[in-house]
Amino acid sequence: MEGRASPPGEARARRGPAVLCRGPVEPLVFLANFSLVLQGPLTTQYLWHRFSADLGYNGTRDRGSCSNHSADPIMKEVETLTSHWTLYMNLGGFLVGIFSSTLLGAWSDCVGRRPLLVLASLGLLLQAVVSIFVVQLQLHVGYFVLGRILCAFLGDFSGLLAASFASVADVSSNRSRTMRMALLEACIGVAGMLASLLGGHWLRAQGYANPFWLALALLIAMTLYAAFCFGETVKEPTPARLFTLRHHRSIVQLYVTPAPEKSRKHLALYSLAVFTVVTVHFGAQDILTLYELSKPLCWDSKLIGYGSAAQHLPYLTSLLGLRLLQHCLADAWVAEIGLAFNILGMVVFAFATITPLMFTGYGLLFLSLVTTPIIRAKLSRLVGESEHGALFSAVACTNSLAMLMASGIFNSLYPATLNFMKGFPFLLGAGLLFIPAILIGVLEKTNPRSEFQQFPQSP
Repeated sequence: MEGRASPPGEARARRGPAVLCRGPVEPLVFLANFSLVLQGPLTTQYLWHRFSADLGYNGTRDRGSCSNHSADPIMKEVETLTSHWTLYMNLGGFLVGIFSSTLLGAWSDCVGRRPLLVLASLGLLLQAVVSIFVVQLQLHVGYFVLGRILCAFLGDFSGLLAASFASVADVSSNRSRTMRMALLEACIGVAGMLASLLGGHWLRAQGYANPFWLALALLIAMTLYAAFCFGETVKEPTPARLFTLRHHRSIVQLYVTPAPEKSRKHLALYSLAVFTVVTVHFGAQDILTLYELSKPLCWDSKLIGYGSAAQHLPYLTSLLGLRLLQHCLADAWVAEIGLAFNILGMVVFAFATITPLMFTGYGLLFLSLVTTPIIRAKLSRLVGESEHGALFSAVACTNSLAMLMASGIFNSLYPATLNFMKGFPFLLGAGLLFIPAILIGVLEKTNPRSEFQQFPQSP
């Protein structure tokens, strides 16, 4: 890539003919998450059944066997292997993604959001191709890790989200930004619900291969949309070098450069709050399928599909709840209420031994996801318009680190606590959620001025 920027008019003239329309970013997020949620539980179940076949264990097919053999060492070995390989996939994606997502996110402030969206879409596409080869050809499960690394190298889902949230911040006003962020997260949730319901039924009917093929088709469509239909939101995109330390320095400057409007400690502490919420969310998500597959619940693929759909329902219910609660409460109070329900849901999961109790836990999470769009909106108001890409790439890096911590803590703690309390990781998650609850309250008290007065209103 060229290191010298061309005049903005020339850059727009070169890019213009390739764009068929100026579509929003929401379809990209919807298609990406649909394909990922379709693949996620299927990958976990594939690992479970693959290791079960290798070790001669058939407890998941015999519900009586699953319920009665509480100390079956083979079942515990299957759970441990599945949990550890999930950790390996997440670790491989993190070690690569922590550099690529931050680099590409800050780069998008110069060249626009479209290049990052295209690269991230191609990465997800490659990961789906690798998964299909593993399932169809019965390759070693280590190739799942390879697919994860290839995806992370091109930006991964975190890079796609960084560009998506940055594009929303580019075109939204300060007052409407929270709802726009929540709407984008609702697209994630609706896609997750539909994919979960479809995946569970499809797995029972036709096995593992066909859902992966559907994910591949959707990712091809998504890549084409990103390349030719997405409406660029950066006002004057200009060519810029990709492999340069300047992009990483721009992220560091977010946290160390003083700002007259607000202390940068708000940026750091809100990032810590996001880190904790994401850690608990993805940590619980990583082990929920294992928790439901094994005794005493012994769910089949159909019930797992329903559970995964219920897990994504809060994306939609949180959007509706946020819309209603904003009429009578400040954003910070809405976030605190969401965290309270999240804590209650984690506690119920920890002691759930029957299916109705598990779904009660899912029901208590109905406002659990109002917190992240509120914090993202607050973060975006702490930086200028030209720093949105750097900011959300930093948030993506925070999310990646949180996902690694979640995998390391929850996937290691889950097999280690099987003998004395299987639901202990959920109790740990409930305790961790008190950290963002305290941080949000303290930051709101130390900043009594209205956040809408900090910057001039965008049109």
